[in-house]
Amino acid sequence: MKKIVEKFNSVGNKHDGEMPLTMRNYVLMIVGAVVIILGFVLMAGGTVATPEEFSYDIFSWRRITLAPILVVTGFAFEIYAILKRF
Repeated sequence: MKKIVEKFNSVGNKHDGEMPLTMRNYVLMIVGAVVIILGFVLMAGGTVATPEEFSYDIFSWRRITLAPILVVTGFAFEIYAILKRF
């Protein structure tokens, strides 16, 4: 874990001061996008064999609570990643 943190802190180049977003911002934006995608994947599913059947799987805790929290958290993290100046 320590190596990952050191690698993250060393990301960058000499032109980072001139650019509006640094390499760290882009890395954080990718992390936020992965969280958003994970939230949408957790929301998906719940198919049934025939359209006449009703499946109560759509009311699972994972789809109603966990997935929307992940999506909103991902979007908030994206805003942070764009606005944070390193």
